[in-house]
Amino acid sequence: MNAPASPPSAESLRAALAGLLAGLPPTQAAKAVERLIANYRGTTPTDAPVLRDRSDVAAYAAYRMPATFEAVRGVLDALRDAAPEWVPGTHTDVGGGTGAASWAVAEAWEEAPPRTTVLDWAEPALTLGRELAAGALDAEWRRERIGTALKLADSDLVTVSYVLKELTEADRTALVTEAARAARAVVIVEPGTPDGYDRIIAARTLLVDAGFTVAAPCPHSGACPIVPGTDWCHFSARVSRSSLHRQVKGGSLPYEDEKYSYVAATRFPVTPAVSRVTRRPQIRKGLVQLDLCGPDGLARETVTKRHGPLYKQARDADWGDSWPPETD
Repeated sequence: MNAPASPPSAESLRAALAGLLAGLPPTQAAKAVERLIANYRGTTPTDAPVLRDRSDVAAYAAYRMPATFEAVRGVLDALRDAAPEWVPGTHTDVGGGTGAASWAVAEAWEEAPPRTTVLDWAEPALTLGRELAAGALDAEWRRERIGTALKLADSDLVTVSYVLKELTEADRTALVTEAARAARAVVIVEPGTPDGYDRIIAARTLLVDAGFTVAAPCPHSGACPIVPGTDWCHFSARVSRSSLHRQVKGGSLPYEDEKYSYVAATRFPVTPAVSRVTRRPQIRKGLVQLDLCGPDGLARETVTKRHGPLYKQARDADWGDSWPPETD
């Protein structure tokens, strides 16, 4: 594996995508994206790769890589907040495809990026991911069947982003169990939908049962306080859209908001958030209302001007932030 020539970032990923996809006809990409959307919104897991050929993979890269990068990057920020001194030396990106999560990991620890192994069963995705990452990531790309037979090498960090939906329930259980065996820290990200949250809760339970501590988003490793079927825990990441991205997705805005659910858990001590902001703060005249998940469950806190500096911090708080803010 070659050392990266320049630090990876959202900007360098967009530049790599633009260069590689410059010749991709938007109409062709849009048709492939329509099929991919139908697959991802379907309810039947598959035992074959969703990405079948180069056009699928190129469309996926334009359609999904920026959003996946930003979602995983947000999760890694939360993990780093809970374990600021920890730096992974090795990383395995399971079902990593074109490598969006690997770019996010490399940027999160840009002072000392880990050595990454990307595993996926779609050879076209691995090929394109390898091309995108040339000179940017210290990574090895390997074809592996993601399922019950998968055996992982020991790794400091294992990421599994937007993969569980593609698997049968038995394969999901096997994958999370194997990740827990092999890793010191596990990060799992799914779409911010009710069924995505259900898969995260099932994975979270497996990790806790395997001896892991939840680092984020939860302030504890106990049962989720959300009553099943009444709500779901999810967060949002702002994603900048390139012109190709807007053409492929048929949108006009220069950005979109990616909704995601996640769990980050470790085998080493962490300091989780005291509470987590679980919805966009509601800013009213003279007050801010914060929906929080804390050690005692779900609660709403109202911060007013009478709270002094805390009021300004509440106005600056964002969905997914820890609360209260750290004090100097």
